[in-house]
Amino acid sequence: MVTLDFRTLTVPVGIVRILELILTCISFSLVASVGNRAESFWTWCMFTWCLCFCVTFLILFLEFFSLSSKLPISWEDFTAAFAMLATLMVLAASIIYPRFYTCSSCSRQIGATVTSCLVFILYAVEVGLTRAKPGELSGFLSTVPGLLKVLEAFVACIIFICLDHHQYSRYPGLQWCVAVYSICFIFALLVIIFTVCRLLSLFPAPFDKVLTACNVLAVLMYLTAVVIWPLYSFII
Repeated sequence: MVTLDFRTLTVPVGIVRILELILTCISFSLVASVGNRAESFWTWCMFTWCLCFCVTFLILFLEFFSLSSKLPISWEDFTAAFAMLATLMVLAASIIYPRFYTCSSCSRQIGATVTSCLVFILYAVEVGLTRAKPGELSGFLSTVPGLLKVLEAFVACIIFICLDHHQYSRYPGLQWCVAVYSICFIFALLVIIFTVCRLLSLFPAPFDKVLTACNVLAVLMYLTAVVIWPLYSFII
């Protein structure tokens, strides 16, 4: 039986999500009213605002109708991971859109930029509200290490977008760096998926030990990339 939970709309995190919903809608509506653009940056910004609007609406809907507890996923991990991801995506959109598509007389574009910046602040506030406090039992992705995993995966995506195939395909050192980014990204993504889907029991060893070992290995691999990538970049 479905029951309405009005408390989800009145608690601080619920109010923040309602404001996110309103402001993301305003952002993509203002941008859409100016007209469509074929550029990838414009598409990224619109995708960000529309995705955040849809997922935030879905979260509010499922919690309001008390359906979130019936899903076979870790709801705390899902909402915490999405809040962190949305914060990063909206931050990128808030920087990219005004850089390429606003001017001193572009009132609607400036308005979209302002609302996007406010959305970024709201999602950052949501991260703070949903983050697990010391001594509190909660999902892994709502803890600081879990949020850092989401950040790691996002930064890896940005690196992949910026890669030049013609540059790194000619040098084994740069290929190693790309392999490092790819391996670490895949592991971070697996941790997020396994945590949200409650599949951590499938790990062949205790999760905390597996995570520690992989983090140490990732740090060592990233250190090699930090040395090799600038070296080849200066030579090129």
